[in-house]
Amino acid sequence: MIHHLSIAARDPRHVAEVLAEFMGGAATRFTPNPGSWFAHQHDEYGTGVEVYPAGTELRPAGPQGAGFAMIEPIRSRYSPTHFALSVTTDADTVEAIARREGWECFRCNRGLFHVIEVWLENESMVEILPPEFAAEYLAATRPDKAAAVAPATPRHRPA
Repeated sequence: MIHHLSIAARDPRHVAEVLAEFMGGAATRFTPNPGSWFAHQHDEYGTGVEVYPAGTELRPAGPQGAGFAMIEPIRSRYSPTHFALSVTTDADTVEAIARREGWECFRCNRGLFHVIEVWLENESMVEILPPEFAAEYLAATRPDKAAAVAPATPRHRPA
């Protein structure tokens, strides 16, 4: 189980506040890294998303834990990072929130389950799973189901 993860945004506070709204939680400052915010779901698992200013890097810093460093933000608007987030908010409300923010939002059929792709700041994708979509996802990813539908693809592709 993933309890929390971190992403970068041009406006960390705003992105954390909207993620918290999707989750029915709250956004608070993330004091270890100035300018960062944490979106809490307020569930029994401690689910949350740390939102750092664009250009933040996590670097190893020994036994005291990772340190934060700032670099010039990557010029590309997109990245390969995404995550799926189960929420108690219904699909229509998720779409209404995304529209209000001016963020791209799409209901997508992934074959065995559905997601709502929300493009945070129109740059970073989060797959929102309202209750009915979360149920589909959990049914499709049970170990007995996942093994049966997993494609037989090589782990490494030749260069």
